[in-house]
Amino acid sequence: MKSHAGNGATDRPLLSVVDDDEMLRESLPDLLREFGFSARAFSSGQEFLSSEYLDETRCLILDVAMPEMSGLDLQAELKRRGQAIPIIFITGQKDEDIRKQAYQQGAVKFLYKPFSDSALLEAVNAALHPGNPGGQGSE
Repeated sequence: MKSHAGNGATDRPLLSVVDDDEMLRESLPDLLREFGFSARAFSSGQEFLSSEYLDETRCLILDVAMPEMSGLDLQAELKRRGQAIPIIFITGQKDEDIRKQAYQQGAVKFLYKPFSDSALLEAVNAALHPGNPGGQGSE
């Protein structure tokens, strides 16, 4: 069992959380680490884009509604840059048009807050293992 965060980064996929909600930025990475992943949190799309973790990120957990750069804007920017990072959107807004747009732009999953730990883990597994039928499930 590895407990060294620095050494485990190569063994465990890095999941990045981008959310302007400070409580989520603090709690989600802890939960993801409990699941066995490496995790980083960012308060904005710009902060994530300018970070040293952009190329290492294997899955992005992204809030839809953020000031300055929305989650959909960040998704479009990553696509424009050729960064093919699987994205799981999280939101408190029940807006079907936004959900459809996110999927049309390539989102893997779309979770409504509050979501369960198991729903998040299922979404992450679907993002990291897209060909695995066991990773597909309800939203």
